[in-house]
Amino acid sequence: MKATRILRHTAAASTDSEETILVLQGGGALGAYQGGVFEALSAVHHEPTWVAGISIGAINAALIAGNPTADRTARLREFWDLVSSTLPTPPIINFGRAREALNENSASQVMMFGVPGFFKPRFPPAPFQPVGSLEAISYYDTTPLAETLERLIDFDRINSGAMRLSVGAVNVRTGNFAYFDSAKQRIDARHIMASGALPPGFAPVEIDGEHFWDGGLVSNTPLQYVLDQPGKRRRTVFQVDLFAAVGALPTTLPEVTEREKDIRFSSRTRLTTTNELDRQVIAQAAQRLIAKLPPELRNDPDVLALSRVRCEHAVDVVHLIYRSKHYESQSKDYEFSRLSMQEHWDAGRADMAHTLHDHRWLQRERHPHGVRVFDLTGDSPHINHPETVS
Repeated sequence: MKATRILRHTAAASTDSEETILVLQGGGALGAYQGGVFEALSAVHHEPTWVAGISIGAINAALIAGNPTADRTARLREFWDLVSSTLPTPPIINFGRAREALNENSASQVMMFGVPGFFKPRFPPAPFQPVGSLEAISYYDTTPLAETLERLIDFDRINSGAMRLSVGAVNVRTGNFAYFDSAKQRIDARHIMASGALPPGFAPVEIDGEHFWDGGLVSNTPLQYVLDQPGKRRRTVFQVDLFAAVGALPTTLPEVTEREKDIRFSSRTRLTTTNELDRQVIAQAAQRLIAKLPPELRNDPDVLALSRVRCEHAVDVVHLIYRSKHYESQSKDYEFSRLSMQEHWDAGRADMAHTLHDHRWLQRERHPHGVRVFDLTGDSPHINHPETVS
């Protein structure tokens, strides 16, 4: 209780001096973890001013930004209860091979019948659809998701500017990353669906004459986009990843598939933050060097070029990563059983609560510049870095 009171006081005191940003990675069914993270975050910390997401992270971000403060956790829960409603929680479950079988059965059911409120198989199937149509290049119809988004999200609220929303997608024609940002344009359900249109399961989404696929094809996290945007205040970024980069050497072919997926979608969050730290160190050194130059060199083209390197305010990145259970396999991102959803949600809530009550977070110093990474769940190896707190 004492730690909670300290945290609430600290959050309230820092609201005016820093910006809180929630960054959500893609990961399908694992996205319930982000719901638990937000529940714990909103209970003891001030609300984010900006949410950014890719794929399922974009859906969760829109559910947060598109609802009033009092309804955000409930809307997230409503979505996850809906998509996990096909297989309710069994009364008794053995967490051994029986649990593995349950998960695989759930994943197989999703492949055959789809997910309520999310997607359904096309009929007739894609090979029998007219060549050149969107139906011919995707296995599932996401019309149910469009209806769910329209029902659960107030897009007028998103576009009012009360909370900034950014979602990433990939232009199918150019292969370039594209960000749809409520600070720069109007957002509707198409932008959220484009961010999660992972081929060949889902068809690309047309927006203003261009077609877009899931942003995870290029990067599964919008962290770099967030860090690239200029800011006027120090920032706290809660980066919530659903795939872990660190893992054991596989021993079976199914484990190879799972490990490959983890590596492909883990987003290299550490690399992004390290590069940003290096950039800020260079920018600060450039500013100090320019201040030492005699007046006659201040207008030198090289000096002017160095002066344009941004020296940003400090950024604290709080990194939370979902760690798979031993009975989860390569199907974990499309295994939507109620039991797994609840486990993912509970894990996110526990990890966020643990982090926010950790003394290393509560007693951190507010630096004026630089990037620090706080990874405080403490159950995996970390990259040695002077600015990483773990």
